[in-house]
Amino acid sequence: MNHVVPRRYRVVDNVEETYDTTTLTLEPIDAAIAAPAPGQFTMLTSFGVGEVPVSVSGDLHEHTSLVHTLRAVGAVTTSLATARPGNVLGVRGPFGTGWDLAAGMGRDLVVIAGGIGLAPLRPVLYAALAAPSSFRRVITLIGARTPRDLLYGRQMSTLSARPRFDVWTTVDHPSPDWCGSVGVVTTLLERVPLDPEHTVAYVCGPEAMMRFAAEALLDRGVPAKQVQVSLERNMRCGAGLCGHCQLGPLLLCRDGPVNTYDQVLSLMTTKEL
Repeated sequence: MNHVVPRRYRVVDNVEETYDTTTLTLEPIDAAIAAPAPGQFTMLTSFGVGEVPVSVSGDLHEHTSLVHTLRAVGAVTTSLATARPGNVLGVRGPFGTGWDLAAGMGRDLVVIAGGIGLAPLRPVLYAALAAPSSFRRVITLIGARTPRDLLYGRQMSTLSARPRFDVWTTVDHPSPDWCGSVGVVTTLLERVPLDPEHTVAYVCGPEAMMRFAAEALLDRGVPAKQVQVSLERNMRCGAGLCGHCQLGPLLLCRDGPVNTYDQVLSLMTTKEL
């Protein structure tokens, strides 16, 4: 029943990240859902409009609230993105598999994000900030279409100033005042020194970008089992019952969204699967 009936949450903050992307902070009215793990998602409901899957994007050490970053691309996400403090939304979950942070202990973390894919990866960065001595380095590579599509700009600048944290950013289409790198995010990876056996990578973004990034990591010698990707399909029930999120033998709301690349390599390279 906990996964079927939405719990009521009140919007306590709405932050405009970009022209089409918003971060909502929610606090429970009813009993709170179980604490999500980094990489898991919830089903967010705009009552009377519909529900959509949205990854948790906040600091999961803050147990009293839920933070979600979403892009307004349809009726439901637009309704959610325009919710104001005091509005009531529904939350089901948490669902799915999360990032395996234990796999990165004592190793270099390489976080590769494309566009809105930085949102599901942000809890990885929060976890690394909470226990910096548990990791050797944290290298974050961020790609976006344009500078105005970049998420969490101030936070990423602050992060890059921390010892053992490096943030590299690139855009596909620069603005006249852009002074950074231009090109797809995998071009940044070519410039990053890696110790392949002691690297664990966390990758999220458009599926083609994840495939190219994962293959680039494999070409650099990083084992496929040490590359984690977050896959996306049309989530509906969140509990592995309806089949809308099927990818080959996997139901991604249950068996994903996070998998190691050796588990999904053949699925990601099969067209239109």
